[in-house]
Amino acid sequence: MSGIHRPILIAFGLICVGLAVLGIFLPVLPTTPLLLLALACFARSSERLHGWLLSHRAFGPVIKHWHETRSMPRSAKITAIASIVVVGGISVLFFVEGIDLKLVVAGILLIPIAIVLSIDSTESVT
Repeated sequence: MSGIHRPILIAFGLICVGLAVLGIFLPVLPTTPLLLLALACFARSSERLHGWLLSHRAFGPVIKHWHETRSMPRSAKITAIASIVVVGGISVLFFVEGIDLKLVVAGILLIPIAIVLSIDSTESVT
């Protein structure tokens, strides 16, 4: 890896981790794919950050589980869908003006719900 690419990959990886953290609270940001992208960036740029993300108390098990099984624990799917419905519903009800825009935003919120539902389910993170 050339010297100039390393800082760019590290910066992009850190941005992805930051967005993944926001994705915990914002239903339209996909947390796990952002973490996987960050992991790929760190794998090519920083052994230390790669190891940190894999061993992270909150993120590590989710990343390892996805990598090994390409599935989500049922409880994580329920939590994800519930957070999309609750946070998205609050947003649509209280912060979006006009019925047309409310319908558009509600329709957009169906996309991450459909994605979560399309992923295979497992009982728990191993």
